[in-house]
Amino acid sequence: MKEESNKKNETKVEGSSSKIAICASIIAIFIVLGLIAYVANTMIQKANYKKENPEVTIEIENFGTIKAELYPEYAPNTVTNFIALANKGFYNGLTFHRTIPDFMIQGGDKKGDGSGSAALSDLGIEKQEDSNTNTTTNSIVGETENKDDYSIKGEFILNGFTQNNLKHRKGVLSMARSDYSAQGSTTITKKGYDSASSQFFIMTADNTSLDGSYAAFGMVTEGMDVVEKIANVEVETREESTGEDGADTTKTKDRPVNPPVIKSITVDTKGVDYGMPETLEPFDYYSYMMKQYYGGQSGMNGMGGMSGTSSTPLTTETTEETETIGTTEE
Repeated sequence: MKEESNKKNETKVEGSSSKIAICASIIAIFIVLGLIAYVANTMIQKANYKKENPEVTIEIENFGTIKAELYPEYAPNTVTNFIALANKGFYNGLTFHRTIPDFMIQGGDKKGDGSGSAALSDLGIEKQEDSNTNTTTNSIVGETENKDDYSIKGEFILNGFTQNNLKHRKGVLSMARSDYSAQGSTTITKKGYDSASSQFFIMTADNTSLDGSYAAFGMVTEGMDVVEKIANVEVETREESTGEDGADTTKTKDRPVNPPVIKSITVDTKGVDYGMPETLEPFDYYSYMMKQYYGGQSGMNGMGGMSGTSSTPLTTETTEETETIGTTEE
C-alpha cells in the first residue's frame, strides 16, 4: 500500500513538472515572438524614418521674420557651421550690408562692410596663447594658428564636392566667399573656393550661373516678402565708386543707406546635435601678393603703413545676367 502511494505521488510530481515545463516553453515562445515583433517593428520604423531638416528663424528689425530649412544632406559642414554660429548668437545685431533687387541680399559680416569673417572664438572655442611663438592653440581641434579667423571648405561641385547639386533658385540660402578669378591664376582662384566663413546670401531670383560655384545650403519657407523688401531698400549707389567722371568715392555700391539689422537668427535642430564645423586657416591674400612682389617679409616691411590697406580682389564681376557673390579681403 505504501509503495503504491509513493508511486502515485511520484506520478503527480512528474505530471506537475511536465505542466510547468510546457507553460515555461509557451511563455518562452511568446517572449521570442514578442522580441521578433519588436525588432521587426523597429526596423520598419527606421526604414520609414526621415530626419527632419533644421529650421531657421531670422528676425529682422522693422521688416519681419524669415523662416528657412537647412539641407545637411547636401552641405553638411556648411550647415553645421551656420547652426553653430547662429545658436551662439553670432549673427544677432549684424546687418544685410549688400542688397541687389532681382539677385540677392547678403549679410552675416561682423564688420558690416563685406570684409569680415567669423573667428574660432565665435564658435565658443577656447584658445591658449603660446608666449614663446606668439601664436594661439585651438584647444578643441589641436591646431596652432596665427589668426583667430577661420574659413570652411567650399561644399560645391567646382571645388570637387559633388554631392551638393542644389540650384540657386529664388529663396535659396548660400555662402558668400572670396573670388580671385580676376587674378588669372588657377592656384589663387582655387584659394577662394575655401574662403567662406560667416557671410551668407539669400537669392531673390533664379540664377543658374551660380550653380556649382557656391555652397547652397538652405531654402526660405516663409517670409519671402520680407526678403524682397530688404532687396529693394535704398542704397548709397548702384554704380562703381571709382572716382572717374566725378563719381562719389565715399559711397559704396549696393550698400543700404540704412542696413537692415538682424535682430536674431536661431536654428531648431529637431533634437540633433550637429557639433562643431571642420575649419581651415584662411588664405591671406594680401600677404601672398606681397611675397610675390617683394619676396617675403623684408619687402613687406618696406611697404610701411600699407599693411592695413584693404584690397578687394573680387569686386563684382558682371555679365549680362549675373554677378559674383563675394567677401572683401583686407
